[in-house]
Amino acid sequence: MRTRQKGFSLIELLIVVAIILIISAIAIPNLLRSRISANEASAVGSIRTINASAVMYSATFPSAGYPPSLAAMGGPASVCAATSTQACLLDEVLASGTKSGYTFVWTGDGNAPSVGYTINGTPISVGGTGQRMFCSDQSGVIRYDVSGAGCTTASLALQ
Repeated sequence: MRTRQKGFSLIELLIVVAIILIISAIAIPNLLRSRISANEASAVGSIRTINASAVMYSATFPSAGYPPSLAAMGGPASVCAATSTQACLLDEVLASGTKSGYTFVWTGDGNAPSVGYTINGTPISVGGTGQRMFCSDQSGVIRYDVSGAGCTTASLALQ
């Protein structure tokens, strides 16, 4: 009399592995696109926050105008006392210039008091952390460049 062995055959296991590979081949690109989309939404939100903080900075310190840098709008993680060099308007992550796969660069106009600025948000890895580059200026309008390579406030694409 033969006893029947319990378990899965090699063919059954190979079929299950093939199905898992097919499902993951479909799902992984969608997950990567979702991450890029989330990073871009975070970059736009960060630029809006920076614009609002710059306006608040200029209202708080009218003799300085707009801030000279992102770091001037930030402050320490602990209790913060606002000064013109650490205004405590941005969290320390955003004030450092890097957040959610984007690098933010603040460019002041160099005047005293400052009457203008430009903020650029560039993906750390174009196609990896984001597709589009975002920029804004003292007008508060956020623009983008679809190539991720360069954005100017004269760009036609508005967010």
